[in-house]
Amino acid sequence: MSTEMKRPEEVKVTVIPKEKEIDQVITDHVLFSMAAGAIPLPVLDILAVSAIQLDMLKQLARKYEIVFDDEAGKSIVTSLLGSTIGTTIGRAGASAVKAIPGIGTILGIGSQVALAGVTTFAIGQLFNQHFGNHKPLADFNLEDVKDYFEELMRKGKEFVDNLQKNAKHNAQDMKEETALVLRKMSDNGVISPTDFEKIIKAMNIKKE
Repeated sequence: MSTEMKRPEEVKVTVIPKEKEIDQVITDHVLFSMAAGAIPLPVLDILAVSAIQLDMLKQLARKYEIVFDDEAGKSIVTSLLGSTIGTTIGRAGASAVKAIPGIGTILGIGSQVALAGVTTFAIGQLFNQHFGNHKPLADFNLEDVKDYFEELMRKGKEFVDNLQKNAKHNAQDMKEETALVLRKMSDNGVISPTDFEKIIKAMNIKKE
C-alpha cells in the first residue's frame, strides 16, 4: 500500500448535508431496534429497544447542539408511547406472547420486530422536528403532538415494510452493531450489566 501523501487537488471531499446525516441516524436506529425487537426473551426486548431509542435521541440532540438529559429523555419517550392508544399495549403484548412455548415465540418476534421499528421511526422523526426548531427537551409538550405522532406511526409502518422488503443488511452484522450500541448504553448506566449480559446471550453474540 502506498504511503505517499496526496496533493490537495487529488483529495476528493464528499459533503453530506445535515439532513442526510440525520436520516441515517434514524434509519440506523430503526434497524438496531428491529434487531433488538427480535430478542426472544420478554421484557429484555423492550428494555433493549428503549435504550436504542434513547441513544437515537441523544445523537439527534447532538446534531442540533441541544443539551440532552437522559432521565428527561426516558420520561418523555415513556409518556409519549404510553399515551398513544394501543402502543404500549401492543409492545407489552408482543413481548409477553414470546413466553408462550413454540408458536408464541415465533409470533411474538414478528410483532415486536415491526413494532420496534415503527415506534423508533416515529420517535426519531418527531424529535428531529422538535430539535430542528431549536427547542430543548423542557419545551416538549405531549398534548401538542399526540395526533402527529400517530400519523408518524402510520408512516413508520410503510417505512419498516419497505425496509423489510428491500433488506440489504446482513442479519448477523446488524446484531453485532446493535450490540455495540447496547454496550454503550450499559456503560452509561441505562442498562444494567446483568441485563446487558442476558441480552447479548439472547442475541447469540459472542463477547470479544
